[in-house]
Amino acid sequence: MSAPTDLRELLPSAIGRASRRLVPFLVIAYIVSFLDRANVAFAKEALGMTRGISEQAYALGAGLFFLSYSTCGFPSNLILHRIGARRWISTLLIAWGLVSAATIFIQGPVSFYGLRLLLGVTEAGFFPGIILYLTYWFPEEVRGRIMGLFYLGVPIALIVGGPLSGVLLDLNVGLQGWQWMFLVEGLLASGVGVLALTRLPDRPHQARWLPEGERQALLAQLEHESAERRVFGPVRAFSIFQDWNMLRFVLIYALIQVSTYGVVFYLPTEIGTLLHRRTGAVVGIVSAIPWIFAALAVYLLPHLADTRRQHRLVASITLGTAGIAGLVFPTAGPGLGLVTLSIAASAFVAVQPVFWTFPTSYLADVAAAGGIALIGAGNLGGFIAPNLKVWADRFFGTPFAGLYLLATLALLNAGLVATLRRPQRPPRR
Repeated sequence: MSAPTDLRELLPSAIGRASRRLVPFLVIAYIVSFLDRANVAFAKEALGMTRGISEQAYALGAGLFFLSYSTCGFPSNLILHRIGARRWISTLLIAWGLVSAATIFIQGPVSFYGLRLLLGVTEAGFFPGIILYLTYWFPEEVRGRIMGLFYLGVPIALIVGGPLSGVLLDLNVGLQGWQWMFLVEGLLASGVGVLALTRLPDRPHQARWLPEGERQALLAQLEHESAERRVFGPVRAFSIFQDWNMLRFVLIYALIQVSTYGVVFYLPTEIGTLLHRRTGAVVGIVSAIPWIFAALAVYLLPHLADTRRQHRLVASITLGTAGIAGLVFPTAGPGLGLVTLSIAASAFVAVQPVFWTFPTSYLADVAAAGGIALIGAGNLGGFIAPNLKVWADRFFGTPFAGLYLLATLALLNAGLVATLRRPQRPPRR
């Protein structure tokens, strides 16, 4: 049985009020988060010319972020569950902003590696923490579309970040362009972290801007869903390590990240190759085009999945489409190449909020905090992607081998998602 009928009538207005109040700020935070992990793609050429960062060193440094990011997410989420989202997320934003800005001081591969590892440590808890935070506020019936709104931060970051990073790269006043890029975009994150202290109440019962009836309706529905998950899903933190469904979630998410960062880390370079131009303002502007389509997809697909209650089908078709586009891209010309890049980028971003409806509808209590972070360890895919591409290109002796391999993994993942089964809930009374 869900919330009482009189409270149930207030639930839509409570959800709407909470989404208007919280989601825009979370999107802004995710924008600066993604800028600070992905802007290294725009500095790739400049780091090679000014700091001697080779192709192999770049791939290793870009990926090292995900080693520390993936291993530190689990303890970070347990801390958030204990002390609350407001203080912990604010701390993370401020810390990683300062670390990202400090990238201006790197002198070579060793300092590059060290700061990428430290950036992963400080940013580790943000994303899994926000996914957990959204389960504190939004019922399952709308969670896919709410996560889709949150995920708008990814394409917006890359729409804004492409031109912004390109312009800053062309700025050489005092500092070099790549140094201005890291400094400005890093300090943006720290500024958002300060604002988080006043913008993020930990739970609905602390939100003074929610009328009492709406607050009770939201709390009743969320508690009802938590009680259901306690019946069929893990509850204790370490029980997730023995759960077969959890292992499948981790594998699927890791493969999604391999595909996503295969696009993110190399899209500016591939655009430059298509246009026969160096990475700069023009390439930055054109690089925004695939992410404009990704923003549209990430808004529409989770809404479709929620409305039709067909999350598994939507996710598997989306990944399959991305894999096919990835297979076409390497031999396509500039026009078709941009189209297939746009399809792949859109699919890899849009599938993620749909995917997160699976584990968040399965895990309860502290197991949700630990489990979401454990699945987030699939971000090791961001370490695997650039290094896997470099290995495949060298092994097969062609610059297309890595792209074909990443596309094939996307098709494999579509099959894994298609075989997922939603856990059976107890019958409603």
